[in-house]
Amino acid sequence: MKPKILVVEDDLPLAESIDEYLTLEGYEVKIAANGEDAVTTILQWQPALVILDVMLPKKDGLTVCREVRPLYNGYIVMFTAREEEIDQIVGLEIGADDYLLKPVKPRLLLAKIKAFLRREQPMQAAGIKTQAKGFISFGELVIASHNRTVTLGGLPVQLTDGEYDLLILLAKNAGTVLSRNSIVEQLKGYYYDGIERGIDNHISQLRKKLGDDARNSLKIKTVRSKGYLFVVSAW
Repeated sequence: MKPKILVVEDDLPLAESIDEYLTLEGYEVKIAANGEDAVTTILQWQPALVILDVMLPKKDGLTVCREVRPLYNGYIVMFTAREEEIDQIVGLEIGADDYLLKPVKPRLLLAKIKAFLRREQPMQAAGIKTQAKGFISFGELVIASHNRTVTLGGLPVQLTDGEYDLLILLAKNAGTVLSRNSIVEQLKGYYYDGIERGIDNHISQLRKKLGDDARNSLKIKTVRSKGYLFVVSAW
């Protein structure tokens, strides 16, 4: 089956150009021109990913994101011409997965889509299932993507934004070794230069907060010269 992409954009020429480009790349694409149609289409069609403009008639993109997130477990990429940081922060806090500023280059948009959809493949191969819309679980570990919370054994785990982003990236690639380069590129958008130590620090904090022994880690393993492995059976 072709991955389904919903383009929510009231600029029809732009929406149609994105539709044409992604269709040629092998995706099944639909367009919604306003916020009300977007909510209905997202919940009924359940696309793999939504490209969601912020400024829309009837309902703005932030409202759409807020309404659908508890019932939609796919990815939401906000699309905006506004560069205000507060808008991006609000969008991410209510459940958006990423932001792209207009005008966006088609190849960058395609790269973002491919990166997000690649995260689902290791989960499917490992037989990992969401326990409900917006949740991913491994034994006693439950990750809620709609409100960015984590519990372990029923108790809340307080994570920073960086720690949460790293955890959900590892979890969505469970059973697959992720190199530092891959992690840095996906989380920070630039190439790993061998000096960046923030990822290692986040790993150390995650292990501590998730009850993993730093000297003999069983849940998030270090694979020498290769990267990190989130172990499916360890939770």
